[in-house]
Amino acid sequence: MDIKMLMRQAQEMQKKMQKIQEDLANQEFEGSSAGGMIKINITGAGLTKKIFIDPSLINKDEKEILEDLLIAAFNDAKKRADDGSSDTMRSATSGLQLPPGFKL
Repeated sequence: MDIKMLMRQAQEMQKKMQKIQEDLANQEFEGSSAGGMIKINITGAGLTKKIFIDPSLINKDEKEILEDLLIAAFNDAKKRADDGSSDTMRSATSGLQLPPGFKL
């Protein structure tokens, strides 16, 4: 195996990975709960950008239910962001020939 070629590949992959991470950090993911009555948009970096609450859910007697639904929607958005990041990183590294046992 040519070490110079391997180093060049590693540098190219590092640049590509940095660009992908920046793109993912800016990408938005939406999570929802209660059949779409609660929606939360977050970035790939995990920052909450927007929250939507269906007006029919706003009732002071059901505050705890609303809080639980917000948590469920946020967790759904975070999972989608994590899944999107994993899928993108997996596709970015699929063609790279690494020595056995070497992982990124």
